Amino acid sequence: MMDRRAFITIVGGSILAAPLVADGQAKKTPRIGFLATGSAEYVKSRVTAFEQALHKLGYVDGTSITIEYRYADGRFEQLPSLATELVRLRVDILVVMGAPAAHAAKNATSVIPIVIGNAADPVGTGLVASLARPGGNITGLSDFNLGVVTKRLELIKEVVPSASRVAVLLNPANPTNPLQLKEIQAVAPALGVTLLPLEAKEPNDIDRAFAVMRNQQPGALIVFGDLMFGTHQKRMAELALKSRLPAIWAVKENADAGGLMSYGTNFDDLYRRAAGYVDKILKGAKPADLPVEQPTKFELVLNLKTAKALGLTIPQTLLLRADQVIE
Repeated sequence: MMDRRAFITIVGGSILAAPLVADGQAKKTPRIGFLATGSAEYVKSRVTAFEQALHKLGYVDGTSITIEYRYADGRFEQLPSLATELVRLRVDILVVMGAPAAHAAKNATSVIPIVIGNAADPVGTGLVASLARPGGNITGLSDFNLGVVTKRLELIKEVVPSASRVAVLLNPANPTNPLQLKEIQAVAPALGVTLLPLEAKEPNDIDRAFAVMRNQQPGALIVFGDLMFGTHQKRMAELALKSRLPAIWAVKENADAGGLMSYGTNFDDLYRRAAGYVDKILKGAKPADLPVEQPTKFELVLNLKTAKALGLTIPQTLLLRADQVIE
């Protein structure tokens, strides 16, 4: 037989144990899905910035948080299946890199919170209702600021003042690229420039586009920001050099890979800020109530080695304004 004291001890222990189990369930390790349109190598610095920012907020991958990475390597057609795969893993939050990845995630779930690390014009492309009140399950950061695309045209004209015909390489499958083309077309006449728009939806189109450029002989080239282009950045830089074509790109990685120059958003900064969104959502905030933020840091990078190979002299005024000069 069990005495009264033993019975009370057992019952008391069971009563006290119940909340501990519940607490253990409530404190399960959060799982984050990270979906990128580009390759792991191309987006490495952004991922590092994201992880470091999470670490400062108290999250360590593999310990207090689990991050599932998926990379489409520039193949947009893979994004829907990768997004679906992450949803099936029952991730707590989806972090998406680029507008195509954001749209794939949006189509895959209307319930799981989605944090955009970068996407140009999330309102215009239908990702969110407005920047101030995004609504739904999506929030995050825009990488597009009015004037950045036109600024690239102004910068390449500073380097090549004689360029009256400028090629523009874009990916029409990227919903932000046609919007950027409209913006640059609006200002080109005032700068005395005629544009030559060329499209590339897949890697093989890149070679065809450069073949057209060699035939048409524009004075310069503007390459729009696109993660497929980023995946093939080294080959594209080589093609531009072989075609004797001064080119300006959207991100610093393109200049690092041999491109003449780049001007655009500091993406590492965006992904540091994206970690803050993840932290807020894990603590109970709703994406619909978190305003979409715009970029605040931009960087100009010049590659003097490529300039020398093209026989160009970068104006001193431009060198003084550069955030990084590659020699």
